[in-house]
Amino acid sequence: MTHLRLNRGMAILAMTAATIFAAQAPAYANTLAQVEQAKTLRVAVDLNAPPYGMKDANLHETGSDVETARLFAKDLGVKLEIVPTTQANRIPFLLTNKADVVISSLSITPKRQEVVDFSIPYAAIQSVIAAPKDEDIKTMEDLAGKTVVTARGTTNDANVTRLAPAGTNIVRFENDATAITAVTSGRAHIFSGAPSIIASLNKNLGDNPLETKVVMATAMMGLGVAKNNPELLEKINELVRKNLANGKLNTIFKKFHGTDLPQEVLAEGK
Repeated sequence: MTHLRLNRGMAILAMTAATIFAAQAPAYANTLAQVEQAKTLRVAVDLNAPPYGMKDANLHETGSDVETARLFAKDLGVKLEIVPTTQANRIPFLLTNKADVVISSLSITPKRQEVVDFSIPYAAIQSVIAAPKDEDIKTMEDLAGKTVVTARGTTNDANVTRLAPAGTNIVRFENDATAITAVTSGRAHIFSGAPSIIASLNKNLGDNPLETKVVMATAMMGLGVAKNNPELLEKINELVRKNLANGKLNTIFKKFHGTDLPQEVLAEGK
């Protein structure tokens, strides 16, 4: 009887361990075949990161990443499902199968490449420090003793954290929209972000706009695809090359960012 109880107890423990392991194991996004079968492409986009993702006056999703997602879904012949996310949750949403791909101002970094695969670049993003004209900032060292706001979990967060000197007060907000609010409300006036986001911010600053003081880095942006999903990644790369070559990705970028894509990105379509 004791032996039976032990065996039963071990079996219960084994089942419990298996359940815990299954809960912890990542669930990967759909394959290309599953996307085509479901006739839906689920794309994670941060809608609080203008001009990449946002809502217009009628509360419709818009922005360069949203239009890029629409373009690719149309090319695939499937319906687009926008999955709203935050910048900190872009990759977790992919790894927990809440989205098939991420198109959300996601720059390609070695650390991120350990977790997800990236398409070839479809756009590029600069990471800068911006402040009012009369703020005396010429190098990162000039940030010592000053407060800088940024969006948590972004490349801008990583860059200012890595490059700012000791004594810099870095205040992190959950997304670009709340960081922008901190600046427009007067609570802060030095911003670590992308030029396009700063241009959007400046529309609400009147006669005292921010200007770029330091360029911290220029990074390529890619679509995030779950690991071990080669068919979907290959198809996404095909669509990026096609739409760089025909000019559609450049048209989208220029519409929202006011400038053409960098030549390094456009070369991917040749």
